[in-house]
Amino acid sequence: MATGGSHFNGHRAPRLFGRERPVHAALGGREAADIILWRRPKVSASILGAATAAWALFEVAEYHFLTLACYAAMIAMLTFFIWTNASAFMNLPVPRIPETILSERTAKQVILGLHRRLTWFVHRLYAIACGEDIKKFIMTVVSLYIASVVATCFSSLTLLYLVVLCTMTVPALYERYEHEVDHLVATGARDVRTHFAKMDSGVLRKIPRGKGATTAAHGTTANNVHGWHRSHVN
Repeated sequence: MATGGSHFNGHRAPRLFGRERPVHAALGGREAADIILWRRPKVSASILGAATAAWALFEVAEYHFLTLACYAAMIAMLTFFIWTNASAFMNLPVPRIPETILSERTAKQVILGLHRRLTWFVHRLYAIACGEDIKKFIMTVVSLYIASVVATCFSSLTLLYLVVLCTMTVPALYERYEHEVDHLVATGARDVRTHFAKMDSGVLRKIPRGKGATTAAHGTTANNVHGWHRSHVN
C-alpha cells in the first residue's frame, strides 16, 4: 500500500486526515486494533453481539439492570442446583466455578489504561483552555456544544451503543474501501474549495462598502505607492 496516498482511477488522492500510516498502525497496531479491524472475527463479533444484546434488552425491551441481574442469578442458581443434585444419579461431573473470572493483571491493565487516557484528556483540555491556540479553543468549545446537543437526542445507553457500533464497523469498512473513500473525500474537498472561491469572487467582493471604508482603502493604497516611490528615489 502506498504511503503517500491512495490510487483511484490512476490518480493519487491524499489519505483521510492527512495521515501517513496505514489504518492498523494509526489505531495503535496492537490487539485493540486487531479487534476493531476484525482481524480476530470471533472476538469482534462477540463484542458487537454482546453490545447489541445489551442495548436490545435495556433499551428496546426496557429491562432494568437490577431486574435482569436478578433473573440471571436465579437462572444460574437453579441450573447449578439441578445439575448438582442430578450429578449423583446420572454420573455427571459437579459444576465448578473458576476461581478468577477476570485475572488481577488484566484488571490492573484495564484500570491503568483508563487512567492514562483520562489523564491525557484532562491535560489536553487544560492546555486548550489556557488559550495558547484560540482557533483550537473555539473549535473545542463548539464541538463540546454539538456533542451536548446530540446527547440530548439519545439516551446514554443508545449513545454508548452507537459509539461501540461505529467503532466496530466504520474503521473496518474504511480499511476495506480506503481508496474509494479517500478519492471521494479529496474530490468533495476540492469542490467545496472551488465553490467557496467562486462565492468569494462573485458575491462577497461585490458587496458595496461604506464611504469610510472605501476612503480608507484608497488612502492605504496611496500611502503604499508614495512609500514605494520614496524608497526607490532614495
